[in-house]
Amino acid sequence: MSNIHIKSQEEIGLMRESGRLLASVFTALDSYIQVGISTMEINDFVEDYIINTLHSRPASKGQYGYQYVLNSSINEVVCHGVPSVGKKLRERDIINLDITLEKNGYIADSSKMYMIGAVLPIAKKLVDVTYQAMWQGIKVVKPGKTLGDIGHAIQTHAEKNGFSVVRDYCGHGIGREMHEDPQVLHLGKPDTGITLQEGMVFTIEPMINQGSYKTKQKKDGWTVITRDRKLSAQWKHTILVTPSGYEVLTLRDEEA
Repeated sequence: MSNIHIKSQEEIGLMRESGRLLASVFTALDSYIQVGISTMEINDFVEDYIINTLHSRPASKGQYGYQYVLNSSINEVVCHGVPSVGKKLRERDIINLDITLEKNGYIADSSKMYMIGAVLPIAKKLVDVTYQAMWQGIKVVKPGKTLGDIGHAIQTHAEKNGFSVVRDYCGHGIGREMHEDPQVLHLGKPDTGITLQEGMVFTIEPMINQGSYKTKQKKDGWTVITRDRKLSAQWKHTILVTPSGYEVLTLRDEEA
């Protein structure tokens, strides 16, 4: 626990504002995403919106040498998909848009799945089950529960629906830095791992695969795909541990 930064009330207030602003980015995207648009156009739209409308900083740009403001992960891409002028959305695609935003020195992190047109039934099921699994994990959060409790709830829901949980990537603490302690695994055993305390802030962001949980990284050094080339989905929210439970700092209007 010594490396985990418990947020003060002042810091929580600033993180609420970052989360609120980030949620509004997805509201703007909802009417922008369509067949034929390129992932680079999405990237440029989000960069302009964060900087010029929200007067904030896209926190992913420049982080670890990354050139863009978001990850755009389509179909078999698990995470860290790189925006491209040539990569255009097609009917039946599923895409995860993973975006970070910094305001007043504090970062919020969230991602949302978009289904393009009439997707295949298995794709819709995967997207829906992944969203449900994220919420199964979120609903566990309160002081005294453990990170293992969160992972177990997510894993149980995904696997009972016939899907697998990615092992290689996980959620994380967040605040002034995009990646802080603790690591938040999306599988686990009850009553194991770090015990949650009021004031902890971290992401819950399960990556759930249609087939095997195994992944591999492409030669670009960023893009991670399913090893069997089957579909993958992810949803993400930034979560605060409150005195009696949780608060979703990046909650979107349609979820409220």
